[in-house]
Amino acid sequence: MRAQSSAITAPPIAVTAPPRSRGFGTLQAALGVVAFSLTFPATAWGLEGFGPWSLVAVRSVLAAVIAGGCLLALRVPPPARRHWPGLAVVAAGVVLGFPMLTTLALQTSTTAHAAVVVGLLPLTTALLSALRTGARPSRTFWAAALVGAAAVLAFTVQQSGGALSTADVYLFGALLICAAGYTEGGRLAGAMPGWQVIGWALVLCLPLTVPVAAVALTVEPVWLTAHSVTGLLWVAAGSQFLGLIAWYRGMAAIGIPKASQLQLAQPLLTLVWSVLLLGEHLPLAAPLTAAAVLVCIAVTQRARG
Repeated sequence: MRAQSSAITAPPIAVTAPPRSRGFGTLQAALGVVAFSLTFPATAWGLEGFGPWSLVAVRSVLAAVIAGGCLLALRVPPPARRHWPGLAVVAAGVVLGFPMLTTLALQTSTTAHAAVVVGLLPLTTALLSALRTGARPSRTFWAAALVGAAAVLAFTVQQSGGALSTADVYLFGALLICAAGYTEGGRLAGAMPGWQVIGWALVLCLPLTVPVAAVALTVEPVWLTAHSVTGLLWVAAGSQFLGLIAWYRGMAAIGIPKASQLQLAQPLLTLVWSVLLLGEHLPLAAPLTAAAVLVCIAVTQRARG
């Protein structure tokens, strides 16, 4: 997920909302975070029966079928030409790049270790949005964001032993391109409904994901189990479509920087799901990290940009 936003020349789109809608926007962004927190455990389940390329390609195709059906049923007109470059960034970041890189990482990494990506994603998204949209959050906001990111990073790095592996390279690459996709998606959600942003991005990828899925399913072995099918369906419908709808609507309502800081809670939610769904061990440091992160979230949500 490379930061492609610098290549976009369309004029910035406002992402502000009236005060009465900000509370609902915060709730929507939070729902998106909950959906995303299940992505890594669901991916681990999916990898029990699918190869990495099959899992990513099929999830994208299924999500595109759902999104395309909604677009057709509601007779939504295609986006304006000036929005397509931004949609391409969303597609490269959140539809293709992030799922592929994190799925490859989860072949050798635990979900708890992979949470380092999500822990650093809010700060990276806020930085890219400041460059892309001209947002200027306050010093208090940045201080709380840095402290929260540092707490999550220290927690996850300590748990991994500080070793840099191939999985870490995948995860850091995923971090960069996903932040670019989130930034463009939140920006575009100020001009069209959030579900249309991800919907058109998914449809845009179909010429690539359909043939890749067809080839991958013939090359990689497939074992259909309750876990693998459930994991595939969640990452397709929940993470790839429904979660992103709520997320982009939330970003459009409360702004990209503030919404991105809600994701500081995502690694800790992922750890909870990892224990409940995968049987992974929950480190003793998790409660302390959770408390620090919640304080940082409260500060960023109250800081004036």
